Amino acid sequence: MTRGTHLLAGGTLLLGLMAAGAFAQENDERSLEETLSLLSGDAAAQYVAPISSSFGANLNSGWFHRAPGAKKLGFNFEAGVVAMGSFFPDDANHFDVQGQFRFSASEANLLLDFMEESNGVDIDLVPGLRTGLVASITAEPNDVGISGATVIGAAADNITIAYDGGTYSYQGLNYAVPAQSVKLPVGGFGDLADISLLPLMAPQLTVGTVWGTQFTLRYLPAVELNAELGEFKYSGFGIQHNPAVWLDMKLPVDLAASFFTQKMEVGSLFECSSTAMGLNASKTIGWRFLNLTPYAGFMWEDASMKVNYDFIVEIPDTSNPGQTVQDVVPISLDLASENSSRLTAGLNVRVGIINWNVDYSMAKYAAISTGVTVAF
Repeated sequence: MTRGTHLLAGGTLLLGLMAAGAFAQENDERSLEETLSLLSGDAAAQYVAPISSSFGANLNSGWFHRAPGAKKLGFNFEAGVVAMGSFFPDDANHFDVQGQFRFSASEANLLLDFMEESNGVDIDLVPGLRTGLVASITAEPNDVGISGATVIGAAADNITIAYDGGTYSYQGLNYAVPAQSVKLPVGGFGDLADISLLPLMAPQLTVGTVWGTQFTLRYLPAVELNAELGEFKYSGFGIQHNPAVWLDMKLPVDLAASFFTQKMEVGSLFECSSTAMGLNASKTIGWRFLNLTPYAGFMWEDASMKVNYDFIVEIPDTSNPGQTVQDVVPISLDLASENSSRLTAGLNVRVGIINWNVDYSMAKYAAISTGVTVAF
């Protein structure tokens, strides 16, 4: 593996969630995987949802900056780097939903402490009562309200579990645990807290033109991140076809039907995939090595992110009274991006063999992209 490949892979990673979320912070804060281990599936799905949509918006950005010419055979070669950034909507930093959450032994004890304060009793006066109630509370998930910061929310906006109360039996007697709220030690995550834009970048190669068609490739060789995370993999391809190549008339602009797809993986923790298809148009003004090309496009898009982690719950150890053990529950989330379409407008400038373009895409998760390529 070349040093340049490592740097580009690291750049792609470090500009996005993967570096900020998958690695532990230098000041001994939890990694994102460790943070997710404190959250049930319903809570984790809401917590990382903005990142899923943001990554989808990024992955579907920067694919084109012109439509291919209506040529049966021509030569076009471009190689460079594309940088993308997607903006978070105002409502993406906080969530409030109903779902299920399984309390840990320490959280169950907080519920019981509140019960004691409310009722003015000491449940520890009854031998084994606290242990028995903790075992009952932690045995199954509870229907609760879940609210607080998403991964990009305020660090101080802790996720809160709103418990509606419940009745539990011990040695033939019923005990009512009152409704209350429990704050988890989870708020907006690390450097992602309070950000308004998520950046990403990718290497990109475009070749053409054959019967009005050009092909675009994004690819990085697999890079080992570390022993815990495994390999980082990234690849994608796209195709643009100008149907005017089959016509006997010249159109005032170049048109293209386009399709793009790609996939990004970080070990077994994250897997992002995206697909976009639609129409784009461009008009080149100037000469081959000195020109301006305004371009626009409408795309239907789809993206998803799979997140795999272990929800770790501390529960009473039935074989050792007073002790706890960890119950590890594998969680697999499949999150869909909120973007379903986008309208893109941009401008490409060519000076000599250097192309530079910038564009803006209007969508629920709006995005900007810019790229620099060497073109022949």
